[in-house]
Amino acid sequence: MTTVDSATLLIDGPWQHRFVAANGARFHVAVCGPDDRDAPLVVLLHGVPQFWWAWRHQLPALAAAGYRVAAMDVRGTGGSDKPPQGYDVPTLATDVAGVVRSLGATQAVVVGNGTGGEIAWALAALHPEVVRAVAALGAPHPLDMQWHPRAAIRPGAMRRLAFVQLPSFPERALTRGDLVAQLLSEWGGTPGWPDAGTERTYRDAIRVPFAAHSQMEQLRWLVRSTPRLDGRRYHSALESTRPLPVLQVHGARDGLRPAPRAALSSSTAALLGPDYRYELVASAGHYLPDEVPETVTELLLDWLGDTVPV
Repeated sequence: MTTVDSATLLIDGPWQHRFVAANGARFHVAVCGPDDRDAPLVVLLHGVPQFWWAWRHQLPALAAAGYRVAAMDVRGTGGSDKPPQGYDVPTLATDVAGVVRSLGATQAVVVGNGTGGEIAWALAALHPEVVRAVAALGAPHPLDMQWHPRAAIRPGAMRRLAFVQLPSFPERALTRGDLVAQLLSEWGGTPGWPDAGTERTYRDAIRVPFAAHSQMEQLRWLVRSTPRLDGRRYHSALESTRPLPVLQVHGARDGLRPAPRAALSSSTAALLGPDYRYELVASAGHYLPDEVPETVTELLLDWLGDTVPV
């Protein structure tokens, strides 16, 4: 197996690469937009098995509209630190809250795809003081998934998640096998995606030392915490989420979370308040910013214009 230096993932583009301290670790963010702390901050969170580059299409577009945008490598991925622990969602949410403050902002709009969407939902409950609004892509609300666990995950994806629970084997399949390609194609759903270059980039990212283990630990916690005390505390905290503006986008072809169960249930919608918008994208799967970038950019800009105008 050939390892990859995380510095190679600092891909050039119309953005700046920065490293900021938060929650006792160092995090990489790709920053784009006006150098003005009064400009609304939008933080973008990728899913598994991706890294900040998943938002390469949205970064310049949101910046051109006047937003200060930061695509973050969450703990354990890309150029961010990869400590041996801290891959539970509450810790990941605390990381993001710290990054918002380290970027000089008191609040941010938090946009997450997949597991990044789970972190965004958690931020709204655990750190409401730093969250202006939440957009969750390919990420049904965790309370709804808790109430209907079997219906919330496709059978094929359930088998993948069961495999992830094994020690070492998933990491080996990611770094030496074709598990990255399988996750992207099976959970994706857009014909022809990913192309060879996109797949290669994500395969390189997972070969950064400790990245594969870190990403698998995120998925392991989501599964294993459900019956445990830490999982029950987490879901209890979610029930105290204050109302806030929410955009939820889901792909009809999502190979992980079936679309019929994606929208907020009536009880969760009542919890989050009336400022809720749901969009179903017929042509997309789980990795919406990558699969249908123009559609996602258009939806985000329209929603941001109504929610947090520049």
